[in-house]
Amino acid sequence: MGVPSSPDRPSRVGNLREFLLISALAGAIVAAMALPFVGGVAYATKQATMTFDSLPQELKSEALPQRTYITAANGTKIATLYNQNRVVVSLDQISPLIQKAIVATEDSRFYEHKGVDIKGSARALLANSQAGDVQQGSSTITMQYVRNQLITNATSKEQIEDARVRTIGRKLQEMRYALAIEKKLTKQQILEGYLNVSYFGAGAYGVEAAAKRYFDVSASQVSLPQAATLAGLVQQPVGYDPTAHPKTATIRRNVVLDRMASQGYITPAEAAQAKAVPMAKMLRPTELENGCAQSKYPFYCDFIVNQIKNDSRYGATVQDRENLIKRGGLTIKSALDLKAQESAQRAVDRRVPPKDPSKKAAAIAMVEPGTGNVLALAQNRRWGTSGKGVTTYNYAVDAAQGGTIGMQAGSVFKAFTLAAAFEKGISPREYIDAPQKRTFAPGDWGCGKDFNQPKYTVNNSTGSGRFNMWTGTAMSINTFFVELEREAGLCRTVDVAERMGVTLGNGKPLLRYPSFTLGSMEVAPLQVAGAYAAFANHGIYCKPHAVKSIASLDGSTLYSDNGNCKRAVSREVADATTAILTGVIDGSGSRTGANMTLGRDAAGKTGTTDSNAAVWFAGFTPDLAAAVWTGDPRGGFKHPMQNVTINGTYYDKVHGLSIPGPIWRDAMDGALSGDAPSFDLRAKFGLKQARRGGFNGGDSYSDGQGNDGQGYGGYGGYNRYYNR
Repeated sequence: MGVPSSPDRPSRVGNLREFLLISALAGAIVAAMALPFVGGVAYATKQATMTFDSLPQELKSEALPQRTYITAANGTKIATLYNQNRVVVSLDQISPLIQKAIVATEDSRFYEHKGVDIKGSARALLANSQAGDVQQGSSTITMQYVRNQLITNATSKEQIEDARVRTIGRKLQEMRYALAIEKKLTKQQILEGYLNVSYFGAGAYGVEAAAKRYFDVSASQVSLPQAATLAGLVQQPVGYDPTAHPKTATIRRNVVLDRMASQGYITPAEAAQAKAVPMAKMLRPTELENGCAQSKYPFYCDFIVNQIKNDSRYGATVQDRENLIKRGGLTIKSALDLKAQESAQRAVDRRVPPKDPSKKAAAIAMVEPGTGNVLALAQNRRWGTSGKGVTTYNYAVDAAQGGTIGMQAGSVFKAFTLAAAFEKGISPREYIDAPQKRTFAPGDWGCGKDFNQPKYTVNNSTGSGRFNMWTGTAMSINTFFVELEREAGLCRTVDVAERMGVTLGNGKPLLRYPSFTLGSMEVAPLQVAGAYAAFANHGIYCKPHAVKSIASLDGSTLYSDNGNCKRAVSREVADATTAILTGVIDGSGSRTGANMTLGRDAAGKTGTTDSNAAVWFAGFTPDLAAAVWTGDPRGGFKHPMQNVTINGTYYDKVHGLSIPGPIWRDAMDGALSGDAPSFDLRAKFGLKQARRGGFNGGDSYSDGQGNDGQGYGGYGGYNRYYNR
């Protein structure tokens, strides 16, 4: 029966020719690879007959992994990340000397064969038979390109091992792919791909990275002996590494030069001259920074990487997000403001030096209201795994972002109680009896009938008497705030904090305990800074983020983050809370935030936990919010902030104004220097025009910019207090 006529016939004939070629080579492969197959050539030929025609032809070519760069907001490069140190370049950016050296050494018949070289395989068979072991391989440049591409495409250890294994089946697959590639790509394209995908040792993938790694020049600028050294590396990248084995590398380089001369690429005189160059003389090895640990801003860099890994916008699974980073070729533009970062770092180190004998720590997070951009993260520890004053934990962020499970926040949480009280409609002028000590009986905490709490005893450390929101906040009266929390509703208070992005440092929801307003929850400074930024932004919370955009190699934007913002509380509630917090800073005497003035309107709150286990200060201007924590990483209750000497000064008790407040003030001053405020807080939040009346009086107010509306008459009470 004859072969039917059809459009497929030419390809079938081609497959038959390829099959005959592979069958002829199969025996040679066995010997060339020195594989102990029983039956030798006959067995290999039979295996080829059964499998070759069923093998896939199309090699999937993934984008090669390359370097990823992280920049600050102004474009300054702050870190380089890569899984494979590679810079892909075109063939015209690679010296012809390298191209010739590679062809002469790895595949002298490269420009003659169609991907599989029967003559070269036969030659390898003869050489290996005479030597008694493997002296020459049978892989063409095209086949090597296939193998390296398969290894690069692999996403698991099993796939990598499968791509590297030396079996007849794997060799046949390489041949099948090589034959198909030769039909699809030109020789120049194949050589370009090969030189970019190959490993050259010492962590350098691709010839461009290798030229930089060994000689500190681009691949277009290498000399003849340098080109020969690079070409010699692809066979044994580790064994011929000139930085580790200069003598062996020299011998291998000279072999390459001899082959170039024998094939007419260079003259014998040129080969001799190149051989005379000492390896040490032409080497200029360079180490490329890789990873956050080598960045000038390691903690911020690590924060970026963790945010990408934890955010589903960058991939459906954690593995997808990790692959995004590993494959690289990206430019990640961060929100890091170098001026703010330097200011924050100076402020922290000045008050609590990294190697201070006290072993105390301090950390600050700075967030831009209205965008959620994390402008700075600083702490008095350096990145490291051993020695004094080092850590790999970022004390400014939560555990999922590379930090700890958090620290008790103290009285900075009282801001959420103020907001909850305003939501409930409680007047800021309402006075509450606040004795030095008060026991709160079990009862209605505003969390429903099934919410039961034992009696709760609270003590003051800053005074007692009758207080309203302004005076109670200015003096941070504990018994006043627990009662205000009860009136506003404990669960409402916690809900306000959660709406403003606050969770426990371990990522779990906040707990409902009467001690909540006193800051018994363990949180991270960044969460507090993000929440305070929402007050500055009229109640709109923007999730703090480090990544502004991610671009591909061609400059196209893959991802961007313009602020994941939502309303947390009403403008009136946020502005009223800000009004109270402004009174904490802009004053003197008994105010807990006195002397924290910035020369511009600001709002803030101190925070001190029981036994001074942790001490805080958090505050904001219209342009910037920041939160500072100070404490002991070894455990705040075991090593409290009391009876301690820090930076040469003895403290019987560290308070918000002792260390965290000055850190906040100095960091804010430096970050905002040169930036004149467009308006002050009182004008922004409508305080100048606020009228007298009760909180629910419905009096009109002005936002300071000519926009009238219905607001809280309680602002009038604030105005009288502030200006008296």
